[in-house]
Amino acid sequence: MSTDSYKTSAASGWVVFAAAMLFIVGAVDVIQGLAALLKQTTYVIPGGEGALLVTTSYDAWGWALIIWGAVLILAAASLFGAKGFGRWFGIVAVIINMIVQIAWFPAYPLWSLVAIGLGVAVLWALTAGWQDAKADLRG
Repeated sequence: MSTDSYKTSAASGWVVFAAAMLFIVGAVDVIQGLAALLKQTTYVIPGGEGALLVTTSYDAWGWALIIWGAVLILAAASLFGAKGFGRWFGIVAVIINMIVQIAWFPAYPLWSLVAIGLGVAVLWALTAGWQDAKADLRG
Protein backbone atom coordinates (compact mmCIF):
# COMPACT_ATOMS: atom_id res chain seq x y z
CA MET A 1 0.00 0.00 0.00
CA SER A 2 1.48 3.29 -1.07
CA THR A 3 1.50 6.27 1.22
CA ASP A 4 2.64 8.65 -1.49
CA SER A 5 0.28 11.54 -1.90
CA TYR A 6 0.11 13.85 -4.85
CA LYS A 7 -0.26 17.43 -3.74
CA THR A 8 -1.31 20.13 -6.15
CA SER A 9 -1.09 23.85 -5.65
CA ALA A 10 -4.10 26.10 -5.51
CA ALA A 11 -2.76 27.82 -8.62
CA SER A 12 -3.46 24.77 -10.77
CA GLY A 13 -7.07 24.83 -9.63
CA TRP A 14 -7.33 28.45 -10.67
CA VAL A 15 -5.91 27.69 -14.12
CA VAL A 16 -8.47 24.91 -14.58
CA PHE A 17 -11.12 27.42 -13.45
CA ALA A 18 -9.81 29.92 -16.02
CA ALA A 19 -9.95 27.33 -18.79
CA ALA A 20 -13.47 26.29 -17.81
CA MET A 21 -14.67 29.90 -17.72
CA LEU A 22 -13.12 30.67 -21.10
CA PHE A 23 -14.85 27.60 -22.50
CA ILE A 24 -18.22 28.59 -21.02
CA VAL A 25 -18.00 32.21 -22.16
CA GLY A 26 -16.92 31.03 -25.63
CA ALA A 27 -19.84 28.60 -25.81
CA VAL A 28 -22.29 31.33 -24.75
CA ASP A 29 -20.82 33.64 -27.41
CA VAL A 30 -21.40 30.94 -30.04
CA ILE A 31 -25.00 30.53 -28.86
CA GLN A 32 -25.54 34.30 -28.90
CA GLY A 33 -24.10 34.45 -32.41
CA LEU A 34 -26.46 31.73 -33.60
CA ALA A 35 -29.37 33.57 -31.99
CA ALA A 36 -28.38 36.78 -33.80
CA LEU A 37 -28.27 34.91 -37.11
CA LEU A 38 -31.43 32.85 -36.70
CA LYS A 39 -33.73 35.43 -35.08
CA GLN A 40 -32.54 38.97 -35.57
CA THR A 41 -35.16 40.46 -33.25
CA THR A 42 -33.49 38.73 -30.29
CA TYR A 43 -31.05 41.60 -29.78
CA VAL A 44 -33.22 44.56 -30.73
CA ILE A 45 -32.74 47.26 -28.13
CA PRO A 46 -34.67 50.47 -27.41
CA GLY A 47 -33.46 53.18 -29.74
CA GLY A 48 -32.73 50.80 -32.62
CA GLU A 49 -29.34 49.88 -34.02
CA GLY A 50 -28.18 53.47 -33.49
CA ALA A 51 -28.23 52.84 -29.73
CA LEU A 52 -25.46 50.26 -30.03
CA LEU A 53 -21.88 51.37 -29.48
CA VAL A 54 -20.90 49.41 -32.58
CA THR A 55 -23.52 49.69 -35.29
CA THR A 56 -23.47 46.81 -37.72
CA SER A 57 -25.87 44.30 -39.11
CA TYR A 58 -27.05 41.53 -36.84
CA ASP A 59 -25.70 39.02 -39.36
CA ALA A 60 -22.20 40.48 -39.07
CA TRP A 61 -22.51 40.64 -35.28
CA GLY A 62 -23.73 37.03 -35.19
CA TRP A 63 -20.81 35.74 -37.25
CA ALA A 64 -18.36 37.79 -35.21
CA LEU A 65 -19.74 36.25 -32.01
CA ILE A 66 -19.52 32.73 -33.43
CA ILE A 67 -15.92 33.23 -34.55
CA TRP A 68 -14.93 34.92 -31.30
CA GLY A 69 -16.59 32.16 -29.28
CA ALA A 70 -14.52 29.61 -31.18
CA VAL A 71 -11.35 31.61 -30.39
CA LEU A 72 -12.22 31.59 -26.67
CA ILE A 73 -12.85 27.84 -26.79
CA LEU A 74 -9.43 27.36 -28.43
CA ALA A 75 -7.86 29.52 -25.73
CA ALA A 76 -9.48 27.31 -23.09
CA ALA A 77 -8.18 24.18 -24.80
CA SER A 78 -4.65 25.62 -24.99
CA LEU A 79 -4.66 26.25 -21.23
CA PHE A 80 -5.15 22.57 -20.50
CA GLY A 81 -1.84 21.91 -22.25
CA ALA A 82 -0.09 24.16 -19.68
CA LYS A 83 2.12 25.66 -22.38
CA GLY A 84 3.39 29.22 -22.16
CA PHE A 85 1.67 30.20 -25.39
CA GLY A 86 -1.64 28.94 -24.00
CA ARG A 87 -1.33 31.26 -21.04
CA TRP A 88 -0.54 34.27 -23.21
CA PHE A 89 -3.21 33.34 -25.75
CA GLY A 90 -5.71 33.14 -22.88
CA ILE A 91 -4.60 36.47 -21.42
CA VAL A 92 -4.89 38.30 -24.75
CA ALA A 93 -8.22 36.63 -25.55
CA VAL A 94 -9.79 37.51 -22.21
CA ILE A 95 -8.58 41.13 -22.40
CA ILE A 96 -10.08 41.52 -25.87
CA ASN A 97 -13.28 39.84 -24.70
CA MET A 98 -13.60 42.23 -21.75
CA ILE A 99 -13.17 45.24 -24.05
CA VAL A 100 -15.69 43.92 -26.58
CA GLN A 101 -18.24 43.33 -23.80
CA ILE A 102 -18.47 47.11 -23.51
CA ALA A 103 -19.90 47.21 -27.05
CA TRP A 104 -22.38 44.46 -26.11
CA PHE A 105 -23.47 46.28 -22.93
CA PRO A 106 -26.55 48.14 -24.35
CA ALA A 107 -28.07 44.89 -25.61
CA TYR A 108 -27.40 42.73 -22.52
CA PRO A 109 -25.96 44.70 -19.58
CA LEU A 110 -26.17 41.87 -17.06
CA TRP A 111 -24.35 39.40 -19.29
CA SER A 112 -21.69 42.01 -20.07
CA LEU A 113 -21.07 42.64 -16.38
CA VAL A 114 -20.87 38.91 -15.68
CA ALA A 115 -18.48 38.34 -18.59
CA ILE A 116 -16.26 41.24 -17.50
CA GLY A 117 -16.23 39.95 -13.92
CA LEU A 118 -15.33 36.45 -15.10
CA GLY A 119 -12.64 38.00 -17.27
CA VAL A 120 -11.07 39.65 -14.23
CA ALA A 121 -11.08 36.31 -12.39
CA VAL A 122 -9.54 34.56 -15.40
CA LEU A 123 -6.83 37.22 -15.70
CA TRP A 124 -5.98 36.77 -12.04
CA ALA A 125 -5.87 33.00 -12.46
CA LEU A 126 -3.52 33.25 -15.42
CA THR A 127 -1.15 35.74 -13.86
CA ALA A 128 -0.84 34.58 -10.23
CA GLY A 129 1.15 31.42 -9.56
CA TRP A 130 1.53 30.23 -13.15
CA GLN A 131 4.81 28.42 -12.44
CA ASP A 132 3.24 26.25 -9.73
CA ALA A 133 0.22 25.54 -11.90
CA LYS A 134 2.35 24.68 -14.93
CA ALA A 135 4.28 22.08 -12.96
CA ASP A 136 1.08 20.57 -11.52
CA LEU A 137 -0.81 20.41 -14.80
CA ARG A 138 2.04 18.67 -16.61
CA GLY A 139 2.55 16.14 -13.83
